[in-house]
Amino acid sequence: MFKSVTLKEVAAKAGVSYQTVSKVINNKAKVSPETEKRIWDAIAELNYTPNYSGRSLRQQRSKTIGYTWEPSPPDQANPILDAFLQNMFRAAEEKGYYLLCFPFHADDARMLKVYAQLYDTGRVDGFVISRMNYGEPTVPYLLGRRIPFVGFGRLQDDDTSFPYVDVDGGAGIAQAMEHLVALGHRKIAALAWPSDSRVGNNRLEGYYRGLSKAGILHRPSLVVRGEGTSDVGFEATNYLLGLPEEIRPTAIVCMNDMMAIGAMQAIRQAGLQVGRDIGVTGFDDTPTARYLTPPLTSISQPISEIGENLTKRLIEFLETGIFPEPRCELVAPRLEVRESTSSYLPAGK
Repeated sequence: MFKSVTLKEVAAKAGVSYQTVSKVINNKAKVSPETEKRIWDAIAELNYTPNYSGRSLRQQRSKTIGYTWEPSPPDQANPILDAFLQNMFRAAEEKGYYLLCFPFHADDARMLKVYAQLYDTGRVDGFVISRMNYGEPTVPYLLGRRIPFVGFGRLQDDDTSFPYVDVDGGAGIAQAMEHLVALGHRKIAALAWPSDSRVGNNRLEGYYRGLSKAGILHRPSLVVRGEGTSDVGFEATNYLLGLPEEIRPTAIVCMNDMMAIGAMQAIRQAGLQVGRDIGVTGFDDTPTARYLTPPLTSISQPISEIGENLTKRLIEFLETGIFPEPRCELVAPRLEVRESTSSYLPAGK
């Protein structure tokens, strides 16, 4: 349940009059950027739900779904996003709907304002959202406003407060760990994402689960966190290769394929052979994974099917008022074994 917050409480929090808050929400006032930011910050912090009564006067739907995403670095392609979007477009078109992609803003208050404007002006009927970090304000805001949406991901492992489809990343990494342990690896490192990444922590949980299952002692020095880029993968692996021999890893589990590509480059530059000397696994099974040298063992998630699934779920709700079952769906990924791990030769063999 969300606490009912009044317009005057928002105004007090932002240090302005309630008339100013009302005009800003309805795009009927010109105020300084600083004042507008204070107002939207207060709205987000207090989880204020505006009363857009004019919305009920609309006679027709726009037949359009909104979607935004956090951009990748300028020099890094995103084939996973490409596949996701292509199938969203296709699924929407089959049902007579369109997909509106709009700019992402790191400023939470500004982002919530965009969601409000798109919905309240009738440009979209609902949203597919995929930003699921800790403390993410979009979900409670859309729930409080009763704006239709579905999520690619969840905020907590046991979350059932909104409809979503998510990939069990922890189960995927656990599969990779089981594979590496079966090959004879006992010193396994992890290239992880920053600690504020919910998705990254879900995947890393599979690493810890794999260690525990194999009876392997967890060494904090073998877990290196950073953004999911090839540069971070390269630098982190150089650090790991510089560790004392008794703890230096013979395998590295990466939270995505880009980190794995950087790890493979560092291993080669150190005069070692990927797979034979040090095993490397990725996550996402991007189209290039099988064409790397050696081909990369990676965890495949059915991203195309998920994009189609989410779009059809939302459209069905928009058409019928009922979300299809299961309301919340957790999808299991699959390990694709290739030479970056399968050619491993344990010491002494």
